[in-house]
Amino acid sequence: MTNGVAGSDPSLPAELAAARPSAAGVGADTTAAVRSWWDKEADAYQTEHGDFLGDARFVWGPEGLDEAEAHLLGDVAGKRVLEVGCGAGQCGRWLLTQGARVVGIDLAWRQLRGSFKLDAKTGVRLPVAQADVLGLPFRNGSFDLAFASYGAMPFVADAIGALREVARVLRPGGRFTFSTTHPFRWSFLDEPGEEGLVAVNSYFDRRPYLEYDAAGKPTYAEYHRTMGDWARSINVAGFRLASLVEPEWPDHHYGTWGGWSRLRGKLFPGTAIFTCERP
Repeated sequence: MTNGVAGSDPSLPAELAAARPSAAGVGADTTAAVRSWWDKEADAYQTEHGDFLGDARFVWGPEGLDEAEAHLLGDVAGKRVLEVGCGAGQCGRWLLTQGARVVGIDLAWRQLRGSFKLDAKTGVRLPVAQADVLGLPFRNGSFDLAFASYGAMPFVADAIGALREVARVLRPGGRFTFSTTHPFRWSFLDEPGEEGLVAVNSYFDRRPYLEYDAAGKPTYAEYHRTMGDWARSINVAGFRLASLVEPEWPDHHYGTWGGWSRLRGKLFPGTAIFTCERP
């Protein structure tokens, strides 16, 4: 992963430059950590959440907002679509059934192995490649649409770099829609019960969540940006923020997913979905 030194990019507003990881800082180490974590946890993740995710279903997050009903991508028939951080490819596979031409990329090979298994199970084959969102192996303007359902964006240190790279592979007028943890949730403990209803952290504390091994090497990383950070990053990367969706927890959903739950979801948002348009 390549990260600009804080303040080195004159296009960045001061608050974004100050929050952007230094090339010598934590962001320089975390791509390998994220890849390794997902390679180890991919099978368990798919086992735990597979029934909810389905084999060829497109949900935007733990609230269960389904693209079949939400239509955030619009009519995809005949469109060239890139899925960023595809995991086992459930979302991209559903888009194939809607007539889209889809390619998925993921940082972790083990996640892509899960996609191969679902190809065989469903008979719907999703073309995939192992790649980093900061170095997409596609030509400029290759896609009409790109999307990420909790893929890549929460885990990348250089969000502006990732957004710029997605913009590069989109045609003019193309759109990138991505879901991520709602920044408001970072103020609360990651607990689905009542203990998760009390704010304990500053919303403005932009330090990432990191886990380390005994030698002090990062083994997991997830990044926090405020809503304002995301909006400014989208604009700095060359996109126009076209839409923001904050899914509500549906009445019929009684399941939990980590810290997501009906109790919390009825009080505050857990997911933010940004749609960005390339001019």
